[in-house]
Amino acid sequence: MSLRVRPARPDDAERLFEIQRDASLAALAEIFPPDRYPFPDDEVRARWRRFVAERNVLVAEDVSQILGMIAFSPGSLDALYVAPGEWGRGVGSRLHDEAVAALRELAEEARLWVLVENHGARRFYERRGWRLDGRERVVVEYPPHPIDVGYTLFL
Repeated sequence: MSLRVRPARPDDAERLFEIQRDASLAALAEIFPPDRYPFPDDEVRARWRRFVAERNVLVAEDVSQILGMIAFSPGSLDALYVAPGEWGRGVGSRLHDEAVAALRELAEEARLWVLVENHGARRFYERRGWRLDGRERVVVEYPPHPIDVGYTLFL
């Protein structure tokens, strides 16, 4: 696979929404059962339009389409999603490594939030040196309002 990483453009926002929706439905159905909690399409679309305009967003693409994306701001990794068909193929790792390299230029440490029950994401970050830092929050805006735990990476 020929993978290219580039900054996101405003016209990418719809594809970023689609990837987050597909990845969330595939990975988080036990946390957010779709028959009880429909995916918040409008809010997530607006979020990606806002992120592309206000934050650093990188996309990974092959010759035909965007396969994943990562959003970050100084001291914070804000979102990382990969299309489910690309899981385990290095897309997330490549995006993560590119974002961490950029974050090193912006801060001495970075933080992120992960759903406590999102074991796959937690393993992904822990393998890359992120450590639980004792923070928790119950501010996930979508029902059933699961708990997030904080991670820190010293850059």
